[in-house]
Amino acid sequence: MSTDTLRQRYEAAGQGHLLQFWPKLSESERWSLQSQLESLDIDRVNRIYKKAVASEKELVENSGKDVLQPLPEDAADSVIGDEVKVKEWRKTGLEAISRGEVGVLLMAGGQGTRLGSSAPKGCYDIGLPSHKSLFQYQAERIARLQTLAAEENGNKPGSVLIPWYVMTSGPTRPETEAFFKKNSYFGLDSKNVIFFEQGTLPCLTMDGKVILETPSRVAVAPDGNGGLYAALRQPLSSEDKSRTVLTDLAARNIRYVHVYCVDNCLVRVADPVFIGYCLSKQSDCAAKVVPKSYPTESVGVIARRGDKFSVIEYSEISKEQAERRDPKTGELAFRAGNIVNHFYTTEFLNEVESFEDELAFHIARKKIPYVDNTSGELIKPTKPNGMKLEMFVFDVFPFTKRFAVLEVERKEEFSPLKNAPGTGSDDPETSRRDLLAQHKRFLESAGAKVAEGVEIELSPLVSYAGDGLENVKGKTFTRSGIVESVEELDALV
Repeated sequence: MSTDTLRQRYEAAGQGHLLQFWPKLSESERWSLQSQLESLDIDRVNRIYKKAVASEKELVENSGKDVLQPLPEDAADSVIGDEVKVKEWRKTGLEAISRGEVGVLLMAGGQGTRLGSSAPKGCYDIGLPSHKSLFQYQAERIARLQTLAAEENGNKPGSVLIPWYVMTSGPTRPETEAFFKKNSYFGLDSKNVIFFEQGTLPCLTMDGKVILETPSRVAVAPDGNGGLYAALRQPLSSEDKSRTVLTDLAARNIRYVHVYCVDNCLVRVADPVFIGYCLSKQSDCAAKVVPKSYPTESVGVIARRGDKFSVIEYSEISKEQAERRDPKTGELAFRAGNIVNHFYTTEFLNEVESFEDELAFHIARKKIPYVDNTSGELIKPTKPNGMKLEMFVFDVFPFTKRFAVLEVERKEEFSPLKNAPGTGSDDPETSRRDLLAQHKRFLESAGAKVAEGVEIELSPLVSYAGDGLENVKGKTFTRSGIVESVEELDALV
């Protein structure tokens, strides 16, 4: 594209200021800026800005007017206290996995900045005896599940595959890929680990003008975890522009996708119980939730806004609603705590594009460094001067036709890593504690005893969720240790 054409396009969009330093730029700087501006859909950026501002205004005007309702009974179920249903869902889920119909998508674009690490969060070691990273734990759960599905459905060993789509961000992609290569993909076949990148959007001034970070570079920021949907349509490589995550899913005949966040050490990757539940409900989209710990817990809940399913932020729920109880069960009426753990049919993921323009991005007002229009000097503001636009992964919920919710036990499935070491809440120490406590429960549920103070770390390759431990019945474990195979447990008796 010629410079004149580019200039006309941006002036027509009201963003001509992005070329104001052009005469002063070097050849390499001009090439860099032109490449960035050519790849940017500036008309889409303008539409997103207008929609976000209008939506925020509408939300403020309607605050308190929306009718919020708890989840209807027919849209939700629980794994808590119903062994028969759980067994049936697990069987259905393992059958789907054995047929090669299930894929996994990991949202892993974040860095461990709050944890004092610049590495991708999935590389983090929470201090387990094995020092395995979050990535390794999740990879080994996939490997174990492939084996389980094959064993329980009569498939040949090694014939069941669960492809793993890993969504990174610009800053984390090189290091994430290098980490997987260095660790030989944690035993998985590299052909079934597919990396792709979360999108970005330009940072804007409060009146919608794109911000220049330097005279030759537009300031950009990740477009939120809801950018996942658009990222599924982007080419996986510059060499083959026809291959995207969506086309790869189609080529592999994947019908169902489990999506989750990297920072939950207890996540049951491609959980057959969740998959089986969703198939039994014929859901096109579903979410796992945990019961709120107490009425005022600062967590979004899944509920109904009018006649649509939505995630309702805790700030939107009144004290009266937060404390409301179900007259039948006595449980909190609004208790379905959102843990960003979702199920989708691939058919639904393909449909998102048709209603994507109706989704409003959320505005985050931030301090964004910018270039002074006249001097070209970098200014670091002391108060918010601009906005980053983000979409959330749950913004599609109101558009689902058959939505379902599955309640799971927090202690078994949710221990997020959010805070710096020593915080005492959602930090590396609580993640380590919760995972090792679960391994102790696995052994005790299988009929073993674990002596006081003994810590046993069970590799996910040994047990996915308490399975494969039949041989420990009647044994008492008196030594701590790391267990990479069932046979190694005998050394800890």
